[in-house]
Amino acid sequence: MKKVLIIGAKGLLGPELVRVFKRDEMYDVTGWDVDDIDIGDKNSVNEKVIGLEPDIIINAAAYNAVDKAEEPEGFEIAKRINGMAPGYLADAASKIRAIIVHYSTDYVFDGNSPDGYDELSSPNPISKYGESKYMGEMELQRHSEKYYLIRLQKMFGKPSNNPNAKKSFFETMLNLAKKQDAIKVVDDELSNFTYAPDLAGRTKYLIDKALPFGIYHITNEGMPVTWYGAAKILFELAGIKNVKLIPVSPDEFPRPAKRPKYSILINTKLEPLRSWPYALEEFLHNQQEFFNAVSK
Repeated sequence: MKKVLIIGAKGLLGPELVRVFKRDEMYDVTGWDVDDIDIGDKNSVNEKVIGLEPDIIINAAAYNAVDKAEEPEGFEIAKRINGMAPGYLADAASKIRAIIVHYSTDYVFDGNSPDGYDELSSPNPISKYGESKYMGEMELQRHSEKYYLIRLQKMFGKPSNNPNAKKSFFETMLNLAKKQDAIKVVDDELSNFTYAPDLAGRTKYLIDKALPFGIYHITNEGMPVTWYGAAKILFELAGIKNVKLIPVSPDEFPRPAKRPKYSILINTKLEPLRSWPYALEEFLHNQQEFFNAVSK
């Protein structure tokens, strides 16, 4: 039996990772969140992680406040959690000869390529959040050779039990649909989406099959869309007809952090996941009570 440590166990992805590994009797699963470990403190990481001696460490924790990261205080937190912590975890993993899995983002790219980015594309972040995530990638690779670095984008899934967790775009849109007759949505940032249960399953697949260590792009397939395009598909699938979606330019909602205009992640190493609209149908089905509340 292999011992798996999942950090960020109360976020959007963490519970799905716990669920998928616990279903397999070959794994002994431990889930930690912010109350259990401070991953931004090297001493805490060494004491707790090395003390547990897991065979596999999966880091699903992150600081995702993209705009707050543009502020000095927010950037310091982002560098600590997104930048330095992956290195601390990777160093601890190396000391106990453990495999480490860490998640990054399409925001490490500048978004200038309409064709998207594969695993060999060179990062060039245009925001402080993107800088912190790229820092984490470099720290991970500097401290460990037995790593899976997984880049994802626009993740959605079952709402998190952590009150501080960032809400997914689809959860936000459904909440707004309960309150408003018209919603302005930015018609920009072309990309795909990532369904948390599918990402958790594919993460386990990497480990089960002992695939080569390195960088992987894991997102659901499908036609890339803007935020507005995604909202249209959501409302069509949910049968929401009496709420008007209004496409607007990014200038309508000025935000401190720059976003990549084109951030399609190209997967060249794995079998493709199902398309994100199919995954979105499952998400809506699993949130039936919520779905009924917003359908009009």
